[in-house]
Amino acid sequence: MSQHSSLRGASGLRAKRSVLKRFERVELLRKRGLWKPGDRVTGLPKTKPEN
Repeated sequence: MSQHSSLRGASGLRAKRSVLKRFERVELLRKRGLWKPGDRVTGLPKTKPEN
């Protein structure tokens, strides 16, 4: 069965996400020196994505 042509190009139209997943936020905070191993992963501060 073939795939409809309107569904094929959907992966190429990805926009930059403005919301980070928790593991991405922890990694970004770790790079910035605001999170250390042993800190809680709940209640993280709001974080802007890298440009």
